[in-house]
Amino acid sequence: MSLPKLLLFLSLPLYLLDQATKAWTVSNFAPPWSPEASQWKIIPDIFHWIRVHNQGVAFGLGNGTEWAPIVFLLVPIIAMVMIRIFWKKGVFEHALSKIAVALLLCGILGNLTDRLVQGFLLDEVKNGSFWGRLSQGYVVDFISVKLPLYEKIVPESRGWWPTFNVADSCICVAAIFLFIGGVMDEKAKAKLEKSKAA
Repeated sequence: MSLPKLLLFLSLPLYLLDQATKAWTVSNFAPPWSPEASQWKIIPDIFHWIRVHNQGVAFGLGNGTEWAPIVFLLVPIIAMVMIRIFWKKGVFEHALSKIAVALLLCGILGNLTDRLVQGFLLDEVKNGSFWGRLSQGYVVDFISVKLPLYEKIVPESRGWWPTFNVADSCICVAAIFLFIGGVMDEKAKAKLEKSKAA
């Protein structure tokens, strides 16, 4: 399948789902620092819906630092350029690799949209400068799940996996697909070389 078709039929619907769930979360839950902050215990002590602001990357790395909003605004743009270059070079040959790229682009664009928009929606900085408001950009995370044995690995987590969103899920699945697709591509190349040598 071509990249435009994958973007239309896979990336776009998932991107819209990501943005819709984030918009719903922001509309229905107070900011994390607010006294009214709450969570929806869909399955108590297993699966909660909660509003979290993440200015860092995976697992909240860099969250709360002054450099994170700018650095993590540039990284997705560079990643999209690199994906385009690799796609043109034919690096992503296997079907799973192509699907992974579509998921990866969805995840990158979903979280990049947050970083570009969310800072401008905060009442606390509505009178700030353009750059000041842009630097307050954050990713909306809301899926909170408790995993068996995770508390043994990270005791301070109390078993709760770092909160994430639809875009993050797309990126994680994309990473798995890229790995499997890469292995299958290598096997196919090895088989082709073997048949040529025979």
